[in-house]
Amino acid sequence: HMKIYLPDGDSAFYQGTRFDRSGMIASLEYEGHHYYAPWFDRIDPEVLDVKFDGEEIIVGVSSAATGPAEEFKTNGAALGWEEAEIGEPFVKIGVGVLRKDEEKYSFAKLYPIIDPGKWRVKKRRHAVEFIHNLKDSLTGYGYEYHKIVRLEKGKPRMIIEHRLRNSGRLPISTTVYNHNFLVLDQQTSGPDFTIDLAYPIATHDQSTDALAEIRGNQIIFKRPLQHDERVYLNLPGFSEKAKDYQIKIENPNVGAGVKIIGDRPLSASAFWSIRSVFSIEPFVSMNIKVEDEFTWSIIYDYYTLPSMGSKLR
Repeated sequence: HMKIYLPDGDSAFYQGTRFDRSGMIASLEYEGHHYYAPWFDRIDPEVLDVKFDGEEIIVGVSSAATGPAEEFKTNGAALGWEEAEIGEPFVKIGVGVLRKDEEKYSFAKLYPIIDPGKWRVKKRRHAVEFIHNLKDSLTGYGYEYHKIVRLEKGKPRMIIEHRLRNSGRLPISTTVYNHNFLVLDQQTSGPDFTIDLAYPIATHDQSTDALAEIRGNQIIFKRPLQHDERVYLNLPGFSEKAKDYQIKIENPNVGAGVKIIGDRPLSASAFWSIRSVFSIEPFVSMNIKVEDEFTWSIIYDYYTLPSMGSKLR
């Protein structure tokens, strides 16, 4: 069972300018296990990214995403950012045409929207299709973006399919990553989780974090995260083949897991965590000529395990 937020303008759950506004997943439940949920206590427009106030987690508008949220980035910013002067437009795919109002780009900032583009949503019993059309004459960028989020009949599987067609007058060079905000049964980020990648993670030029470490192809929490503690690790070592885009996350204590498989090679990968949520962030790069298109898909397989917690009881 899955609940999806729609990009319904001012009434939409997600109002930020960081993440693609389509396919924001509110919740997914399988065999009594819950995989996605808000990982913060409240949203505050004055906060940039994440703030801790005692045990309360507060997020800014642009970081208030849930589930497998996706963000498009070009050179660490967005399409047309480097060329734009202060006050001029740039493009955030899946969001719209935004106004540059400072010299340095901030991923968590809420930027003024000049043109949100045109959204169409097609709802079916087991799937929702999102179509975003945008064309900006000032920047020269334009695209038609299709995204389908569907549940496969008869299987505990979610598939996210994408197609990005370049309809502008400039080539589109960008990366997209999935933040994969995992909140499995509201469990605290810690050693109860096992996190496996498909490749041995290179640890050169990276010191071991005091709260988590890399062992071969695994990320290991040393202890449960507390208060305002954070973990961030780069995950190099992957090949140029799509087979390395595989992630397995399990929690034997609650008896549930998920496997994530992409059909494109990785261009980067990272791990981020606070106590209420953690994320594996796989990146995919694309260079799309005018009138060409790029497709990619991600499969999520959900499953149960013998619960260690039930054995202890």
